[in-house]
Amino acid sequence: MGACNLNHSQQEVRLKFESQKTFLPSEISQTLDRYLEKGKSQETLNELFHLLKKYDLSTQDEQESRNEKLKRIML
Repeated sequence: MGACNLNHSQQEVRLKFESQKTFLPSEISQTLDRYLEKGKSQETLNELFHLLKKYDLSTQDEQESRNEKLKRIML
């Protein structure tokens, strides 16, 4: 994923998550839902936004890679 100079708000990340929720594995979706309830750093919000962006259009391999990155963030 390319670098992005935009900072994404908690609300933007939440909206992106809601739009992609049905495409995520249920364990990640449930964990991420709880994870987003707490305030996160700007860096984390930006990373989450870009992992969720166009998740539904990603290949299976790309989705698996994003899933691993999402899991690492939420540890």
